[in-house]
Amino acid sequence: MVFKKLLGSLGVGGPTVDTTLPQGAAAPGGSLDGEVRLRGGSADSRIEHIALELVARVEAEHEEGESEGGVVFARFTVADGFVLHQDEELGIPFSVALPWETPVTELHGQDLGIALGVRTELSVAGARDKGDLDRLAVRPLPAQEAVLEALGQLGFGFRSADLELGHIHGTGQQLPFYQEIELSPSARYADRIGEIEVTFLAGAEGIEVVLEADSRGGHLSEGGDSLSRFTVGHHEAGGRDWVTEMDGRIRALADARTPHDAHAAYGYAHGHTGGQEHHRSGPGMGTVVAAGAAGVAVGVVGGLVAAEVVDEVGDFFEGEESDEGEEGGEEE
Repeated sequence: MVFKKLLGSLGVGGPTVDTTLPQGAAAPGGSLDGEVRLRGGSADSRIEHIALELVARVEAEHEEGESEGGVVFARFTVADGFVLHQDEELGIPFSVALPWETPVTELHGQDLGIALGVRTELSVAGARDKGDLDRLAVRPLPAQEAVLEALGQLGFGFRSADLELGHIHGTGQQLPFYQEIELSPSARYADRIGEIEVTFLAGAEGIEVVLEADSRGGHLSEGGDSLSRFTVGHHEAGGRDWVTEMDGRIRALADARTPHDAHAAYGYAHGHTGGQEHHRSGPGMGTVVAAGAAGVAVGVVGGLVAAEVVDEVGDFFEGEESDEGEEGGEEE
């Protein structure tokens, strides 16, 4: 599939640009290849630069509640300092490296509801147009897929996925946000676990997996959250019995009964301005999947996929385009 964008003219008779991306989903840490296609306007134009931005919709917690907005998490200059002649057509190929922590947007081709896009910025002699966002699809790395596949085979179901502003302390996290994939428990854990949240922090050597279980209380104990973290090398994705391993880890989490305030011991907290940090509030933080879809798993070779996803990605892109249109025009 080719993603097309038309930024329109920068002033009367100005140049136009289309950016095309390749078919299929990219991979975290891999290359994103494409081409920026320019067409000259009614006169020669001095192109100051052409840049690509990776933008994500991210949620933030604060004292007043929650909010969300677009966050630019990578920027690449693909061309600068040249003249685009009148009516000239020019193609500029590019190949940029996606950050290792780029969020996963799909699993087995099923949309997870993550709003992730590529935006092209064209700067022409004092005028700048950020254009609109085109959706970027990202597939999981083999180790990420192995963990999710194992959870799917254990009967866990997809509930929601979102991006949270903040840092997981004690890790090498690079981006200003992290991804949470929320799962409903399988029948064997439903009496002890309300939900499981999975976060992947990928790097060049492998991935760190953070599991959080919302454990239900019993007659003699209170409920709470328990956490587990482990690392997986990229080369290990196919060499482990993931179903058995994840079953053991989930059972350990279900038996932990860790109180909510134990988050600090694991260094799992949101980062906020002013030096304040607030711990997560538990279930219900995901907003991209309707409540009716919660707890539903589709049995595709034991895979973990969403049965129903409410797509808010289009609304996010339209909102970004509208905002940019209001701010467009020449800059001083």
